Amino acid sequence: MKSLSRKKAYRQSMLRNLVTSLLLYERIETTNAKAKEVKPIVEHLINLAKNNNLEVRRRLLGYVLDENAVRKIFEVYVPRYKTKKSGFLRVYKKGIRLGDATEISILEFEKIKEEEKKKEENAPKESPKKESEKVKKSRKSENKDRKL
Repeated sequence: MKSLSRKKAYRQSMLRNLVTSLLLYERIETTNAKAKEVKPIVEHLINLAKNNNLEVRRRLLGYVLDENAVRKIFEVYVPRYKTKKSGFLRVYKKGIRLGDATEISILEFEKIKEEEKKKEENAPKESPKKESEKVKKSRKSENKDRKL
């Protein structure tokens, strides 16, 4: 983790603020270095939220500064990215800030294409019985191999 020219407490507070703003507004404009630091944090939080239990909710409330942002993670982002493991965010370089010539980037959530949504909805869902039958068949074949 880069220090971003700040002491630890200030850096952590700044990152928490950026993460909260990104979760609430789905898009933020910040420096390139800050965007690169925020991206893995947000992706980790969304992957944690896929478990959807009380422990995870409390961990998210401990990091994110706004309850509405945590609610939005569970209601919007987890269903949207349930099939993806990473790559939720995109960083676009905007240009150079006039005041101090710092590179500015736009960090935003990636949009899911309509084609991918349709594929997810139309994908055949296997019932638990079919999965258990497959396990039983594989066990039977393993037992036959052992006997031989």
